[in-house]
Amino acid sequence: MNDHDHLHEHDDHEHDDHEHDDHEHDDHEHDDHEHDDHEHRHRHGGRLAAWWHRLAHAVVPHSHDSRAKIDPALESSRDGLRALWISLVGLGVTAVAQAVIVVLSGSVALLGDTLHNVADALTAVPLGIAFLLGRRAATRAYTYGYGRAEDLAGIIIVAVIAASAVAAAWTAVTRLLHPTDVAHLPWVAAAGLVGFVGNELVAQYRIRVGRRIGSAALVADGLHARTDGYTSLAVLAAAGGAALGWRWADPVVGLVIAVAITFVLKDAAREVYRRLMDAVDPALVDQAETALRAVDGVRDVAAVRLRWIGHRLHAEAELVVDADLSLVAAHEIAADAEHQLTHAVPRLAGATVHTDPHSHPGRHHHPDLSHRRRQPFR
Repeated sequence: MNDHDHLHEHDDHEHDDHEHDDHEHDDHEHDDHEHDDHEHRHRHGGRLAAWWHRLAHAVVPHSHDSRAKIDPALESSRDGLRALWISLVGLGVTAVAQAVIVVLSGSVALLGDTLHNVADALTAVPLGIAFLLGRRAATRAYTYGYGRAEDLAGIIIVAVIAASAVAAAWTAVTRLLHPTDVAHLPWVAAAGLVGFVGNELVAQYRIRVGRRIGSAALVADGLHARTDGYTSLAVLAAAGGAALGWRWADPVVGLVIAVAITFVLKDAAREVYRRLMDAVDPALVDQAETALRAVDGVRDVAAVRLRWIGHRLHAEAELVVDADLSLVAAHEIAADAEHQLTHAVPRLAGATVHTDPHSHPGRHHHPDLSHRRRQPFR
């Protein structure tokens, strides 16, 4: 039992540092090629190119040493923050443009849509705070770090989407019971179109970056921006209906949009709920098991567990190996298995690998083995 149980209590910490650094070097191989290109231009570009090359290295250091590379989790947080700031500016410009038309037209419907866009922009605040918290190092109290802050931000975003759906439905019903005329229809229609285009661009950007870095909260925020785009289309449709003399067009379209927001709310809530419940794509588990079974010396894979912490994955694996292996040989198999996992599973931050001898595979043997070791010698 001593030769095979808990092989990574101490040695694996050092192994994690070396092996994962190698993986990060592979992940950033493209960056190193770009660095080679910079050196090539430095040799042939004259003094100006040399000056620019030194400046670039001073601002963003390059190195072929994997230890000098930026940690992937930190880099993905930077990508997330960049997406938030860019989308915040985009939504801010959209809201300002709509606010100007609100002043010119006096449209109450457009005012509501503008306020909605402002609220959507402000959802970037909790998510930005979550990304910043996720950069903090783990402590003895928060041994896995602060990545779960993204899940809390996701809950806030889902709550904002739900509030948007309720507000849209309430406004639509109120307008249906008390119809009002809409003035300056061309300006209102233009503002609705601007709102839709701005929100849709922001939604696509947030969703794309969120899926690339594995942030469910950022994807949910992108879905929220898309709902605001639909609301802006409702303003456009309402303006068209009012132009035809249909006073009921505004509230009816508003109700349709409220239903659409509810469907988007369902998708966003399901994604955040799955993340909170440690759900992962089963295909990732299949990839992990396939990679582990291919490691020389692994006789069987007893269990594989994956979980998201922020936008990085963590893994635990139980392997079955030959019972007559030495401690060093079993450790080498576990180390190789861990390293192969980091290549096979995208966005995997680290793995804990446990090996069992084939004579005692599985955790159910552990209590008996522990009791046997603690029996007094006779």
